Amino acid sequence: MQRATLLKSLAKAVVAAGLLAIAAAAAAQKTQLLVYTALETDQLKAYQEGFNKANPDIEIKWVRDSTGVITAKLLAEKSNPQADAVMGVAASSLALLDKQGMLIPYAPINLDGIMSQYRDKKKVPAWFGMDVWGATVCFNTVEAQKKNIPKPESWQDLTKPIYKGQIVMPNPASSGTGYFDVTAWLTLFGDKDGKGGGWKYMDGLHENIAQYTHSGSKPCNMAAAGEFLMGISFEYRGNANKAKGAPD
Repeated sequence: MQRATLLKSLAKAVVAAGLLAIAAAAAAQKTQLLVYTALETDQLKAYQEGFNKANPDIEIKWVRDSTGVITAKLLAEKSNPQADAVMGVAASSLALLDKQGMLIPYAPINLDGIMSQYRDKKKVPAWFGMDVWGATVCFNTVEAQKKNIPKPESWQDLTKPIYKGQIVMPNPASSGTGYFDVTAWLTLFGDKDGKGGGWKYMDGLHENIAQYTHSGSKPCNMAAAGEFLMGISFEYRGNANKAKGAPD
């Protein structure tokens, strides 16, 4: 009787161990999705949680950097692609990737709900927009009061001598935020044979820039911390810092 009981116990233990091994193997065999993105790190959590609920058998691996770096990385890997998907990168970069034949056309379920100016023009688009950014000046009111410096009321105000050395902005060569600032100024103030008002404006602004950053959010963070009076950034980072109590 004792031998039979022992054998039954051993059999149960073997079955339990087998089930654990199967579960572990299933977990280890999750499909991995490699996603390149320029979204802010604190934005990715919500997207990942939502995706995991809908796709529990897929594990996202993020590669995150500024738009210019992500774009350069994708182009460098053209002959040996590594990323499965590209998310949260500027439309200008996606259009370039499409021109290089690097994107697979895809029509999401809600494609008709995406305005035409925020998607590829083809019937089955190679890319489509997920959000729109607004250029923002993050202005530290506490530091301004200490230095008795007035708040700027327009882009043109940023070229005034009183703001010399007080402004930081993203480098348009690496930052998507910096790039869309440049394209916006050229659109607003003109771009005629490289001599339009947009270029003159940026020449004047450059005289007041203390530092160009790699990141689009860093200028706003630096302004919030009081390192500089103001940072040219985008509205998400400005609102997020203000919500945390920054004197912007």
